[in-house]
Amino acid sequence: MSELLQKAAQNIARIARTLARWLLMAAVIGGLCGAVGTAFHLAVDKATELRGTHTWFLYLLPLAGLAIVALYKLTGTEGMNTDDVIDAVQDGKPVALLLLPAIFIGTVLTHLTGGSAGREGAALQMGGDIGWQTGKLLRLSEHSCRTATLCGMAAFFTALFGTPLAATLFAMMVVNVGLVFYATFLPALASSLVAYAISLALGVPPTRYTVAAPGWDLFTAARTAGLGLACALVTLLFCGVMHLAHRLLAKYLPNPWLRALAGGAAVIALTLLCGSMRYNGAGGDVIAQAVEQGQALPLDFLFKILFTALTLGAGYKGGEVVPSFFVGATFGCVAAPLLGLPAGFGAALGLAAVFCGATNCLVPSIVLAVELFGAPGLLYYAIACGISYALSGYTGLYSHQTFLTDKLMPEYRAEIHPHHARAPQPGAPGESGEHQAP
Repeated sequence: MSELLQKAAQNIARIARTLARWLLMAAVIGGLCGAVGTAFHLAVDKATELRGTHTWFLYLLPLAGLAIVALYKLTGTEGMNTDDVIDAVQDGKPVALLLLPAIFIGTVLTHLTGGSAGREGAALQMGGDIGWQTGKLLRLSEHSCRTATLCGMAAFFTALFGTPLAATLFAMMVVNVGLVFYATFLPALASSLVAYAISLALGVPPTRYTVAAPGWDLFTAARTAGLGLACALVTLLFCGVMHLAHRLLAKYLPNPWLRALAGGAAVIALTLLCGSMRYNGAGGDVIAQAVEQGQALPLDFLFKILFTALTLGAGYKGGEVVPSFFVGATFGCVAAPLLGLPAGFGAALGLAAVFCGATNCLVPSIVLAVELFGAPGLLYYAIACGISYALSGYTGLYSHQTFLTDKLMPEYRAEIHPHHARAPQPGAPGESGEHQAP
């Protein structure tokens, strides 16, 4: 009996030490990401405000592109993006320390001068960088550094959007679609909650929208499924144009300096053609208008796709998630009334569904919808996201994302992305004879 009690006490002590170590690491990462994330949020907001009051900043976009190219060359981070952070979680690949200031400054310059981009790409890169560097500083093992990277991604995302649960699940599920290591949940959530508390204390309000969800009935559910199907098609268009722009611009303008100049000039020309700066920057005001007022222009989503593809394809910095919000919200706002759904609620459904299809993150998208719009429409969000996820194929915004399971059949995929051809599938032995968590 005494031996059993002794073993139980030893197990409890081991679990307590492990948990305390993870929570300490999470608190450090969450604190750093909360502080840097808040500074980044305020800097982007200030840049957006300056561009709104001084529209001539738009004409500096090509010069900003040259400055970004120079900055990335100077810091030795040329070509690095969110895929490198995904590699850090999947393969233990180191994340360059200087990526943090490079993406911070590059994204602020892009928003200041009217490039069409979001913020979360920078958030994932900076958060992942902070997490990885913290793990190395604490002398954690390679696999523990992967978890630290994931914690940073979740915490920085939370600092910007104020959605700690969705950010935690997103960081856990965006890397390997179909495989989740739940051991990372507590440290990632702890990091997110610390970052959330710091961002709130420093005056960054969480992103929230007021949406009236209709009561539950099967007819509305069927119409929601129809909108989810349409959003899957829009997602395919969005991701396809994004990847096509990257390939074509890299092929025909291999020189990054010329690519930045040409891309900046093209965005300026498109802006003048549209007669407004509606599609420059992140477009948060347009998203809010679509969701809360049910107002959007019929071609908003197409113009935003084009502006964002040109901006990011030319080498400007930012992210694709907020543009996906814009595309989904404006498309849903316009398409929903055609199906007999309220325009504002359709915008909320579209935002969640396109985000889901573009990132291939089903559960995080549903949770994100609840955190942004409230719980009353939960079942409808689940339907729209489920349809979009299932029918949006095996492409997405992140080319190094790995699909380990089939989307429609309960089976493992026969093929893994070529970049991860050596990655073990769940349930199959890895090179060391066991499958290790990040």
